[in-house]
Amino acid sequence: LHTGAPVYCSCAQVFGGLAMAPHRSIALLVAAGCAGAAQALETRASLNPIRKVVNMLQMMQKKVEEEGEKEKELYEKFMCWCSTGSGDLTASIEAAKEKVPSVLAEIEASEGKIAQAKED
Repeated sequence: LHTGAPVYCSCAQVFGGLAMAPHRSIALLVAAGCAGAAQALETRASLNPIRKVVNMLQMMQKKVEEEGEKEKELYEKFMCWCSTGSGDLTASIEAAKEKVPSVLAEIEASEGKIAQAKED
């Protein structure tokens, strides 16, 4: 019966017991008992609150690193757009500036036609 107190079993104890045990069945029981105790300690360690916090922090670190890589990719795309986009915008603005006088002339011509149509 396990009383809740930690059970510590070292390899030297198990294998030393095997070498000294007169019967193999006793040696197997001792080995099985230590294996069960080791498994209980492992289960207990996985339920340790400090281990839970450490695991949570490790998962958070991994998530932050993944998000950082995504942000880096987005930043690189944005910087590419900024470097190529400004040239495109400048060209578009220049084209619009050149087109303004011709559009104004068309508007004046249309207003003249409207005024003439109203007189007739």
